[in-house]
Amino acid sequence: MTAAKLAASLKASIRTKVSPDGATNVPGEMPNMLTENQVNAFHETGWITIQSLFSAHEIERMRSCFSALERIASGMTETGLRDGSWFVLGDKDNEQVIKRVVWAGAAQPYLLEIGADRRLTVPASQLLGSSRMEQLLSQAHFKRPRDGVVFGWHQDIQHRDKGNGTWTDVNGRGSFVQTLVVIDEMTPDSGPLQFIPGSSRWGRVDFGDHDYDDPGYQAAMPPQFSDDDAVTITARPGDTLFFGPYTAHASFENTSANYRRVLINGYAYPGANNRVYPGDGAGRIVCVD
Repeated sequence: MTAAKLAASLKASIRTKVSPDGATNVPGEMPNMLTENQVNAFHETGWITIQSLFSAHEIERMRSCFSALERIASGMTETGLRDGSWFVLGDKDNEQVIKRVVWAGAAQPYLLEIGADRRLTVPASQLLGSSRMEQLLSQAHFKRPRDGVVFGWHQDIQHRDKGNGTWTDVNGRGSFVQTLVVIDEMTPDSGPLQFIPGSSRWGRVDFGDHDYDDPGYQAAMPPQFSDDDAVTITARPGDTLFFGPYTAHASFENTSANYRRVLINGYAYPGANNRVYPGDGAGRIVCVD
């Protein structure tokens, strides 16, 4: 199935409905939306991209949500909880920086609808090998022009597994799928994602203890790592990336004149997570039947 046909098929799917207790249920048999080649690429290379998964109208609605989050942040003076979402703030040259909004869907419910959309949940379910998932992430990431926001080289397992029994790899393949919906065009100078192909097969390696909020932080580099292997991702609004917890990736400062925003949703295999994530409703259960 081509990327265009896959996107059309997924767009025709009904949305997941969230019940009052946080569970989600969809009638009918659990479909497989990804081809065997796409599943293999996810596990072997580390990521896949589905082009035009969301329409221009849907992206415009997401942009409106991001603008509303930006307005909320403008009235805050420090990192904190507002309207059920956790705003991580900083400053550069005496100007406020929005580093990320954690569980952004609490403040902007349409973003929660997207997080339950079958175009995300069905492929994530297929990649995890479970029709039941725990949604850990609903994050709005902002990169405004030259705001200094950087996410150095890391694996997402570093943020899921904090030791002391906080994470168990139940399915033996990382037990987590992260999705990233492109809101603004991702260009080489807008702080795009970069991936290391094949790093998904490394397992967990040592990139050091990441502190994105420390401007002087320098990541450790494991022996397997080489900058020369990095692949820079360019993408259009509506394109969506899927990648696993061991895939090494980074994104650096947006030096363009335009915004670069992305919506991140992350899904865990049931029983893998033993942490409480900030935000009202974080960790809801999503089922694909």
